[in-house]
Amino acid sequence: AEFFSVLALIAGFVERIALEIRHLQRTEVLEAEEPFTEGQMGSSAMPHKRNPVLSENLCGLARVVRANLLSALENMALWHERDISHSSVERIIAPDTTILVDFMLNRLKEVLKGLVVYPERMKENLMKTKGLVFSQTVLTELIRRGLTRNTAYKIVQRNSMKCWETGRNFMDLLLEDNELLNYISPQEIKELFSEERLIKNISVIFERAFGEK
Repeated sequence: AEFFSVLALIAGFVERIALEIRHLQRTEVLEAEEPFTEGQMGSSAMPHKRNPVLSENLCGLARVVRANLLSALENMALWHERDISHSSVERIIAPDTTILVDFMLNRLKEVLKGLVVYPERMKENLMKTKGLVFSQTVLTELIRRGLTRNTAYKIVQRNSMKCWETGRNFMDLLLEDNELLNYISPQEIKELFSEERLIKNISVIFERAFGEK
């Protein structure tokens, strides 16, 4: 059961990545796309579509691996020293599950190797928020300057709601908030809305994930 639990966890890890790719490939998002070869069919009914069929396949296979884990758990309770009721189950789930996980890992590797990324689309989607992606940055800075979390949260939330309701730029609303300006200058507010701040730790994250152990 422990062995199949590990396989289910690996399959779940693969599924998480595949599910994210599927979301990123949606037409209204389109920040990344799995490889699409010439002549490949995206949809039998709609020729214009480029469906993430490989990632969808991985998500489906993960369900099979998890289902096989249930059979392995059922095999834990055996008569006396050990009957062989588990044998017929293991003869099915052992080869099926190990082969499936191996296939999933190799397919994921190919998807990631051929992954197409659209940085400009990512930036475009961020800009659609009219600066709201920086709300946490503003909140953290206000707390750092001595405001209680509750007070800082109310200030940021108040302006965030105005942004949603009016469609105005979040930074412009902050620059008009007299209470906020008691704690932070207009220039400092503008500096908080730097895209570079959002990725300043990216090298540390990559090193932690992919660096030598």
